[in-house]
Amino acid sequence: MSSKKNQEKSIPKTRLGRFGQIARLAGGVAAGMIGEGAKQLGQGKRPKVSDLLLTPANARKVANQLATMRGAAMKVGQLLSMETSDFLPPELADILAKLRNRAFIMPRAQLIDSLVKAYGEDWQAKFQHFEFEPLAAASIGQVHRAVTLDGQDIVLKIQYPGVAKSIDSDVDNIATLFKVTRILPKHMDITDLLKDAKLQLHEEANYLQEADYLEAFRSALDGQKNYVIPKHYPELSTERILAMDFLNGEPIESLGELDPSLVDNLMTAMFELTFKELFELRLMQTDANFANYLFQHDTHKIALLDFGASRRFSKRFAIDYKRLLRAVAAGDSAAIVLAADNLGYKASEASTEYQEFLVAVFSIALEPFSKPGLYDFKTGQLSDRLSQLSQDGYSFKEFWQTPPTDILYLHRKLGGMYMLATRLGARVNTHALASPYLEKLAL
Repeated sequence: MSSKKNQEKSIPKTRLGRFGQIARLAGGVAAGMIGEGAKQLGQGKRPKVSDLLLTPANARKVANQLATMRGAAMKVGQLLSMETSDFLPPELADILAKLRNRAFIMPRAQLIDSLVKAYGEDWQAKFQHFEFEPLAAASIGQVHRAVTLDGQDIVLKIQYPGVAKSIDSDVDNIATLFKVTRILPKHMDITDLLKDAKLQLHEEANYLQEADYLEAFRSALDGQKNYVIPKHYPELSTERILAMDFLNGEPIESLGELDPSLVDNLMTAMFELTFKELFELRLMQTDANFANYLFQHDTHKIALLDFGASRRFSKRFAIDYKRLLRAVAAGDSAAIVLAADNLGYKASEASTEYQEFLVAVFSIALEPFSKPGLYDFKTGQLSDRLSQLSQDGYSFKEFWQTPPTDILYLHRKLGGMYMLATRLGARVNTHALASPYLEKLAL
């Protein structure tokens, strides 16, 4: 494991400084192409430009630079790794995937500067104790433990400096990088994805907005036996620092050795929450990163830790998605295509062969909700089956598009739930959980 010193990296704060990082990255990718090209020519090969671009070394350069910059740059990399991995070369997909669990920590000087800006020069007088070593570090901020003056054990989610101001330019710079280096297939238009990413990231960077979402979830889940949500401390919170209760628990992905019935109950509660978010609250915490959940052994409750990536869905979207689920459950291909149209896929404009492909994708992706009885996520092998099916997608390049943005964020959450259920070996009657919501089309 790397030492703390090796894990620390100063975050570039100015727009020019962050653009310089991207420019150096593009130069590094180009240099890598030249070196790899010379190597292959020396071996008597005639390499394609795309083969030179998409080498493991170049993919590693991209992932490392995004992790160093944090903020929107890293978020875009994470999002692409979750949502476009079936269309990326394995080397790039694998390395981008590491961004979901990787971030450097900011040096102490930057950390103290952030605390001074939030609380003043005497910031330490606001706490009995403050831990300089972070509990966790992610793409937008890092989490520190502290004790309030009245003895409350809390955490402070502290945003990296410059992140909020750099969102638009970061996303634009990353889009330029992908275009210039052709890291993504040129026919894949991610314009709408990046436009929506800017809006979503501006919300995530506003910790007062996250505090509002936290309170909304606390209110909606008050009295629920399966979940615990941290208390918010508004007197210690700002737009760039969020103060909450410290909650104990075990990382949820490490619970595979628990009694199988307990694991099944835990994942049942997770899927119950997902349906409640989509069809009742129409407010969903869309980042299914495992680090956002802890399991409390004494109460068997799930601690929900992060609400920054919360997203509101319209009533129309929720109803249209119900139509899709009902069509998949009925095995009605024509209804699946129509529902996909309503959700923004433009499926009816594509060839019959592509429509059949899309029907097959949805039928596998939503299989847990269409099959009665306990669904075994480990034997279901959803990820492997979808990956195999995605190979057929290369025959329909002219119809490729990024998913509609609401679908993208919803499937990000569902994909995370599937991954967790598979890792834990859970069996859940997801069909029974979905059925009450699907019986009536109205919300």
